[in-house]
Amino acid sequence: MFHGPNEYTSLNLKEFGGHKDEVNCVAFSTDFQIMVTGSDDERVRVFNARSCEFLCKLRGHTAAVKTVAISPDSKLIASGSFDKTVRIWQTKNTELLHCLKGHIKSVEVVCFSPNSELLCSGSWDRSAIIWQVESGLPFKILCGHENLVQSIAFSKDGAFIATGSWDYTVRVWYIDDEHFNKPVSRFVLKGHKGNIHSVSISKDGILASGSWDKTIKLWNIRNGQCLHSCVGHQGWIQAVTFSSDGTYIASASDDETVRIWDVVDGKCLKTLEGQTDQAQHCGFTPGGALVASGAAVTTLAIM
Repeated sequence: MFHGPNEYTSLNLKEFGGHKDEVNCVAFSTDFQIMVTGSDDERVRVFNARSCEFLCKLRGHTAAVKTVAISPDSKLIASGSFDKTVRIWQTKNTELLHCLKGHIKSVEVVCFSPNSELLCSGSWDRSAIIWQVESGLPFKILCGHENLVQSIAFSKDGAFIATGSWDYTVRVWYIDDEHFNKPVSRFVLKGHKGNIHSVSISKDGILASGSWDKTIKLWNIRNGQCLHSCVGHQGWIQAVTFSSDGTYIASASDDETVRIWDVVDGKCLKTLEGQTDQAQHCGFTPGGALVASGAAVTTLAIM
């Protein structure tokens, strides 16, 4: 049964360490069994999220690891780095599948498609590249943003991809074969007054964008209409995510809180004060528990 916001009360704190420098990013598998972290120490570390057991270390990047992701089928791990490359690793044996080269500046975000067949990377070079995972070849290059591409999300049906940028906009792009070789944005979503740091798309086609203007905006991905502007955080929004049923959205902020919002009316239902200094990531488990993680790689699960 899916948890309602009033049930998010108790905190179960776990700590994961081992990096020799600042931790920049964290990602979980869809079943929350695996957790991956990336650091300024140029390493990717893999943990069993349930037992906190350290599983392995992935080496190869020659500069800080800025972003990590786990494919929905949990078979692959992707990492993006200040060294301008994206690396794709096989989870089962930690072997390097591809080292993807195409960006000319630091890679800041990587995201797998729902079927795990595509990977999109965003960079300081203002572009996003969609890669074919099996071949390691670029599928599309998305150009149009006027600043860093910081966040990426695929729609659940794989038809669209959203990119959030420091140019204060979100762009929604076609992925389908009809528009192959025509990387033209379907919509440019404008309204934020700060960098877009996180985007997420619900199963019903609602897009959420979290910004350093301290607001979350909800958009209709089909027509680009802004549905709600969610106000309440006192700090920059670092992460937004939808519950699996699309009813709620969670937002993590550097004001040291995680908030739960109602998608229908955009109202804040609950404010959770954790013990993380800055929450960088949040996500709902398949059962509805909410997990958030901070810069110190401390995760809190609100059961």
